[in-house]
Amino acid sequence: MHIAYITETYPPEINGVSLTTARTVQHLRQAGHAVQLIRPRQPHEAALTFDDTEQPGDHTFDNGEWRTAGAPIPMYPGLRFGWATVGALRERWLQRPPQLVHAATPGPLAWAALRAARALGIATTCDFRTNFHAYSRHYRLGWLQPAVLAYLRQLHAMASRSFVPTRALALELAARGFERLRVVGRGVDAGMFTPAQRDDGLRDAWGAGPGDTVLLHVGRLAAEKNVALALDTFEHLRRSHARLHMVVAGDGPLRNKLAAAHPDVHFVGLQRAGALARCYASADVFLFPSLTDTFGNVALEALASGLVLVAFDSAGAGALVHHDYNGFLAEPDDPAAFIAVAEQALAAAGRGSIVRQRARALALRSDWDTALLAFEHQLAELVDAATPRREQVDDAALV
Repeated sequence: MHIAYITETYPPEINGVSLTTARTVQHLRQAGHAVQLIRPRQPHEAALTFDDTEQPGDHTFDNGEWRTAGAPIPMYPGLRFGWATVGALRERWLQRPPQLVHAATPGPLAWAALRAARALGIATTCDFRTNFHAYSRHYRLGWLQPAVLAYLRQLHAMASRSFVPTRALALELAARGFERLRVVGRGVDAGMFTPAQRDDGLRDAWGAGPGDTVLLHVGRLAAEKNVALALDTFEHLRRSHARLHMVVAGDGPLRNKLAAAHPDVHFVGLQRAGALARCYASADVFLFPSLTDTFGNVALEALASGLVLVAFDSAGAGALVHHDYNGFLAEPDDPAAFIAVAEQALAAAGRGSIVRQRARALALRSDWDTALLAFEHQLAELVDAATPRREQVDDAALV
């Protein structure tokens, strides 16, 4: 297949969407598909067009990139949105048309790409990865939620299929008017995220002795992630559990404020690859209080690392975890219930406990190969179905 893959976040940016996108692009390329990556250039990068990566005389898509113009996202200067005109995309694709255009993120770059693709009769797909409409209430912009939701619904209406990570999210979006939804799950690298990465020296640096319990939170330190509840949970539990420690891995706009308010918490900043895996495996309980994530890759990484997961009964945790069996779940949007189940989780946090063993076993069934092969199959189905229509458009252009 020849695929134009649109994303507005990509490594070295570190977040769940960028890392999943990079893994997906890598999978498609290794499977023999020609993937043209279209994304906004980051501040340290030079502009790059299609012609910068194509070989002379090559009139097919290759494995290069088109880095478009872009700008920082308000309130998230470390992330960017991109833009390109519908006309520019259409002109390029008239010369060298992809068989499918996939939009991984819902920004203006995706909007232009989907419009251009539909005008040319190219198959289109889209991911629903982020509940942007739910973010507004965390920034005193709740009045914007209907408008953001309407924009997302219109964007996804331009896609032949929209991919979501859980059946629960598919049902929720269908009730809000989204159509042509398909569930494609997520995976985890259980070879990297494993209890074998436990590092006693790292625990010593956190002040945790052999019998102590370490709570961990990993993620962007921003209002919509509900990080404050994880820290409030620690402060509540430590009143009756003296040998308790809290570690927070990640960065974001709230880091300085949260660190000042919780001086006994270890804020270790952004962690990558092996360093992150050691953080997971060296902890005991993972606190995941987000209600805006559509899945939560970090929850699956914690399960693979053999941690006791504490989460709300929503998103990926709600789809995967059975309460008091391989993790602990609270009723959504109930902070008191979250703290209560975290108290229960401490009793199951001993190293090698049956709950931790079951958590690891659950993650081993959630491998990336299965998830990405399912996604690839969905794209191939659409390309096969769209080929006759694409030929009709090409014939009409010659008249």
